[in-house]
Amino acid sequence: MKEQISFDSLCVKEYQRNESTKPHQLPIYATSSFEFESLDQGIDIFTGKESGHSYSRYGNPTVDTVANKLAKMESFGTELEAYGFLTSSGMSAISTLMLSTLRQGDKVLTQSNLYGGTTELFNKVLTQLGIEPVFINMKDHDTIQQNIEKDPTIKMIYIETPANPTMACINIKWLANYAKSKNILTAIDNTFCTPIIQQPLSLGIDFVVHSTTKYINGHGNSIAGIIIGHKADYRKKIWNTLKLIGSTCNPWDAWLINNGVKTLALRMERHSSNAQSLAEKLEAHPNVGIVNYNGLTSHPDHELAKSQMKGFGGMLSFEINAGMEGALQLMNNLKFCSLAPTLGDVDTLVLHPASSSHLNVNKEIREANGIGDGLIRVSVGIESIEDIWSDINQSL
Repeated sequence: MKEQISFDSLCVKEYQRNESTKPHQLPIYATSSFEFESLDQGIDIFTGKESGHSYSRYGNPTVDTVANKLAKMESFGTELEAYGFLTSSGMSAISTLMLSTLRQGDKVLTQSNLYGGTTELFNKVLTQLGIEPVFINMKDHDTIQQNIEKDPTIKMIYIETPANPTMACINIKWLANYAKSKNILTAIDNTFCTPIIQQPLSLGIDFVVHSTTKYINGHGNSIAGIIIGHKADYRKKIWNTLKLIGSTCNPWDAWLINNGVKTLALRMERHSSNAQSLAEKLEAHPNVGIVNYNGLTSHPDHELAKSQMKGFGGMLSFEINAGMEGALQLMNNLKFCSLAPTLGDVDTLVLHPASSSHLNVNKEIREANGIGDGLIRVSVGIESIEDIWSDINQSL
């Protein structure tokens, strides 16, 4: 900086930075734009001749560092060159991916037991853009093949496994192999498992999305999402869509994600062991009907889950014999567990799908997929399992 400037200018201008050694933790780059050394450098960055940051909607060091780390985690142990893009939420990750890969007249083949928000996105937003969802039983391989053989406009297969909230699983490897043979893209919501428990890219899936709001952050203090892929020809398409619709993540939320990821492996181990214990106790309780947890041998997808997951995670659901009235009474009587419309936090969270996450899903479709009025979903936390069970047991 010039020595001879006015006091007013001194207040405004950035001062010489007192940086001498590398920061041990990732800094928050709270800046909307980046300064070029020269106009030539700016031109080179904007034209792609030189890599660099220009504007935080296009990319930011904090955001990009965390996105790259999560992409490495999803592809860990493979030779895939994965890339990641952090977004403003899990839903924006899904919508940005769809807008990047599909066009008017295309169809996306998906399951009828999707998360309610995703179902609404497909039905209320994508359809207005001429992209049609086709909902089927994705566990039925014959039905998948029949739909694809008769309809060449199906360009994407989108799944979530385990499904929310019944924990139903889909055979990822079979689906990925079949889709590849038909030149159809595949995408999966891996929020429930995280890369610690399930790595769909290693099983042949093209794109993975997460709501990092959930387990990856794990502390309930940020909202963000991520798209992870490995097909090089779609990298720029996703980035262009992301920057133009402005669904990018901000540096503060990215930094919070980075903090959460540091304990992810430890947390998922405790979430899983607590959920296994709670599921076994619930299954033995006389007031409980069905318990949906992949770690139980009674779950219809137990063996499939074992073959494609490295654990069973912290999510479960159970059906109260007393129906809607019983479910609402149970939830209102809880003292230790929290009633909150999210999942993946370090504390135990309880939700009633029929009146919240799946409220806008047709009741017949909801019930056909095992989501009855008496179903309760539990995101099992990392507290003492004795305290979790004591609260749920007294309420039962």
